[in-house]
Amino acid sequence: MSLLVVGLSHRSAPVTLLERTSITGDDLVKLLHEVHEAVSEVMIVSTCNRVEVYASVDKFHGGVQLISESLARHSGVPLEELSRHLYVHYEDRAVQHAFTVACGLESMVVGEGQILGQIRAAFRLAQTEGTIGRTLHEVVQRALRVGKRAHSDTGIDQAGASLVSVGLQVAENHLGDLSRCGALVIGAGAMSGLAVATLARAGVAEIVVANRTYAKAERLADSARTTGVPARALRLEDLDGELNSADLIVSCTGAGLMISREQLVPGRRFILDLALPHDVDPEVRAVEGTGLAGLEDLRTAEESARAIGPEAVEAVRQIVADEVAAFLSAARAAAVAPTVVALRTRAAEVVELELARLRAKLPGLDPKTEHELAMTVRRVADKLLHAPTVRVKELASSPGGDSYADALRELFDLDPSAPQAVTRADLPAPKGPERQERSKA
Repeated sequence: MSLLVVGLSHRSAPVTLLERTSITGDDLVKLLHEVHEAVSEVMIVSTCNRVEVYASVDKFHGGVQLISESLARHSGVPLEELSRHLYVHYEDRAVQHAFTVACGLESMVVGEGQILGQIRAAFRLAQTEGTIGRTLHEVVQRALRVGKRAHSDTGIDQAGASLVSVGLQVAENHLGDLSRCGALVIGAGAMSGLAVATLARAGVAEIVVANRTYAKAERLADSARTTGVPARALRLEDLDGELNSADLIVSCTGAGLMISREQLVPGRRFILDLALPHDVDPEVRAVEGTGLAGLEDLRTAEESARAIGPEAVEAVRQIVADEVAAFLSAARAAAVAPTVVALRTRAAEVVELELARLRAKLPGLDPKTEHELAMTVRRVADKLLHAPTVRVKELASSPGGDSYADALRELFDLDPSAPQAVTRADLPAPKGPERQERSKA
């Protein structure tokens, strides 16, 4: 099985297309199972600026075609249009891409740490739905460790603060000192939580959190109050009353159009729309005193974030290169290990058959002599196998190393199923009754 990544991001597609291809909730689960019907493993990372399908596949072209068609079908974007913006990574390059994404080097704001949580969420969903196996498990867990190392060992956090932080820098250019501003955060998901925390650190005058579920809004508001910033919660149906009193509005629901030009009166305000699909009608810019920035507008801010820490970015790239080399070397060595086990098992079987034949021919052998003969034959077999098995492990760690395992299986007529029998991961079955029901959807 080989790792394949098919996706699109802010680097390959305009935000308008990302908005159309945004996949969440039950639609994401359905896509996960549709792809899983044709491949052995699949995980989907779907965020505000990327949709990536990670899969373990038997065939490259077949996997790319299948995933591309599934993305087109679920997004409603014609395949011909979508294909122009898709990127594909395979085997070693796919591992490198996964590690690079986890470090934040592929994010709109370089170095942002939110991507680690998004990858974890994608992994947990795939686990729950039963679409994760050994290949993706090992790659994703290693990618998460590499991402953590990049953030702890370098200054990448300073090179790219959160997307929210960059958005607030843009808002400050419009509003001036944010400490005199009241902020309204719409939504209570991960991005909204990041927005509340960032606004609290910025020391805004007040934070109001609006959400469909009041309890979730209250929890976010309470997290702001613990920092000393006044905060309150609001039900989404009461939003209209707050829109015209807030200086800064951060909307992160991704639930479709929520704020229109007709809802606003002239006044000094700034709206930061971090949702896909967008929450805010671009026409609000026509309202006197109103500024608006969406994900597309933050592309220029991304470049400034890049310029903050080129040394940190280069240090992370080196970490990724080292980690990819180590991971691939270990994976190749592990791939040949089952063949070595099968070879030694075959040798042990031959030795035992010959010893049994010797016992049958010489029934009068005393136990001590029989024991010495058995030990001698086993030592001879071990010594004959030692050099080739050590060498094949060394060779397997290099590119193309799997061909040496194939040669061993051919030369010694090993059962092709023997290696697979000792490579299957004994991963725990997904928990929860929902998995079986969803898999039928």
